[in-house]
Amino acid sequence: MQAEEFERIAAAAEREGVRLEFVHGKLGVKAVPDGDHDEIVRWVMEHCMQQRPDLWLYPERGLKVETYRSGHAKPDGALAPKGSFAGHGEWATADRVVMVVEVTSYDTDTDKRDREDKPRAYAETGIPVYLLIDRDACETLVYSEPDDGTYSMITRRPFGKTISLPAPVGITLETEPLKDWVR
Repeated sequence: MQAEEFERIAAAAEREGVRLEFVHGKLGVKAVPDGDHDEIVRWVMEHCMQQRPDLWLYPERGLKVETYRSGHAKPDGALAPKGSFAGHGEWATADRVVMVVEVTSYDTDTDKRDREDKPRAYAETGIPVYLLIDRDACETLVYSEPDDGTYSMITRRPFGKTISLPAPVGITLETEPLKDWVR
C-alpha cells in the first residue's frame, strides 16, 4: 500500500470513529482508549509539563515512521518542542520528536503492535526515546539509543519504582500512581 492510499483510507476511517496505523507494511486498527488509559497519558503529560516546560506532549499526533516502508503511526503521545507541528497536516515527520509514548490497551494486537512493531518503527525513524507503559505486565519500559533500526538500550521497571528518561528527554517518573490505572 502506498502512503497516499493509506492516508486517504485513514482519513475516512477517522470520520467513522476508527483509528488506523500503517506500521511495517501492515494496516492496523488502534483500540479506542479507556478512561484509565487516558489518565495515564494525562499523568505523563503533567510530568512533562512540570519537568520540561520547553517541550509539549502532543496526544495522538500522526507521525510518519520507518525509513523504508512509509509507515504511519499515532502514538498516544509525541514529545517535541512547542510549535513543532505548526503548518503540518494530519501526518508529520518525526524529526523534532524526542520521545513517543504508548500505553498498552487491553486488546489482542497490543503484544505485537506496542512491544514489537512500534519499537522497531520508532527506532528506524531515529526517535531518541520510546516510553512504553505496559498495563498487562505492570511495568514501564524505556527504549533509547536508536541504532541501525533498533533500540540498543532498554530499561524496565515495575510500577512503583522510579524510572529516568534519558537525554534528550531528561525526565524522572515516580510510577506508583500507575498501579491505580490497571485491571
